[in-house]
Amino acid sequence: MALLKHDQAAPLLIEHLKSESSAVVREAVFTTLARLGDPAALTGLAQCLSSEDANLRNGAIETLKLLPEQTATIIPKLLADSNSDVRILTISILESLRHPSVEQWLVDVIQDDPHLNVCGAALDLLVEVGGPESLGPIERVKQRFSAEPYIQFAADLAMKRIKQG
Repeated sequence: MALLKHDQAAPLLIEHLKSESSAVVREAVFTTLARLGDPAALTGLAQCLSSEDANLRNGAIETLKLLPEQTATIIPKLLADSNSDVRILTISILESLRHPSVEQWLVDVIQDDPHLNVCGAALDLLVEVGGPESLGPIERVKQRFSAEPYIQFAADLAMKRIKQG
């Protein structure tokens, strides 16, 4: 495909996605962006996470999941995004990323993120991927959100599962 060799392919494809209504065409564009896998494609896909269009967001999430090594390079930036919804969507990407830094990224979230729902999403995933080094930060997020029943529940569940191995 000649398009894959074009320097401006990713930005042009991302722009096209924003106005494309055909699901088939969108899927082809996402597939092409995955094949590109370059920094411009990643940046454009990351920008789609803040779109009001749920299909565009979901397509971007699924495409980023196909590129674990490349996506790992932008995870810290996405977890620091000013939009809490983008941070939550990023945590959903981490679920299938299978990257060695996933647990540390989640620990960083529960230690630093001020948003209840972002911390809750991180705790939900720590239930599955957390190890003994997560226990201290989980206890601290529990204290930080002591008046929030969901955080208490999610933190208790994560600690129980981690301790059970």
